[in-house]
Amino acid sequence: MDMTVRCRCGQVRGAARTERAYTRATCYCRDCRAYARFLGGSDLLDAHGGTDVVPIAPTGLRLIAGLEALACVSLGPRGLLRWYAACCRAPIANTPRQAQTPYVGLFGAAFDAPSAAMDESFGPRGTLVIHAGSATGEVAPTRWRFVIGGLRIVTGMTAARLRGEPPAPFFDAAGRPIRHVRELTRAERDALGDAPAAH
Repeated sequence: MDMTVRCRCGQVRGAARTERAYTRATCYCRDCRAYARFLGGSDLLDAHGGTDVVPIAPTGLRLIAGLEALACVSLGPRGLLRWYAACCRAPIANTPRQAQTPYVGLFGAAFDAPSAAMDESFGPRGTLVIHAGSATGEVAPTRWRFVIGGLRIVTGMTAARLRGEPPAPFFDAAGRPIRHVRELTRAERDALGDAPAAH
């Protein structure tokens, strides 16, 4: 089943195949919170500073319209590539820097779907909790959920790699990002708050 992916204003649009999702995660890392501040969207975080993310195989995402409005930022020289809609500063996805790594972290906020449909398709928020120690409040991840969620991601990525699937639509045929990657300076990253991850 396809679910619509879109930015706030609707200029960037796409579709995600729910069966290609690896799991559903909530990430409490400091960089995700800094990224939300970069976009000016405190509403992107839950009560304890977590970001809703749906890890998915690259071929599970099609971008249909608004490619010209995509922008990319990295919080440091080795950080993830964080893709967003420049038109309305809405987050779309995170990707590794290497196009051959079969992983796209779609933001829950990028789905044009009610919470019940998200829960049915990907599981409830917090199915997999990442970086719980960096949360701004107490979160209680379960060890088995972490293990199962991690295994789903690793298994899905391994299968995609063995199938030789093409890279995510954020990269060209040569494996280069389709947009210039703006790397924040250390001062810019520090201004966003929270102790930054190692650069």
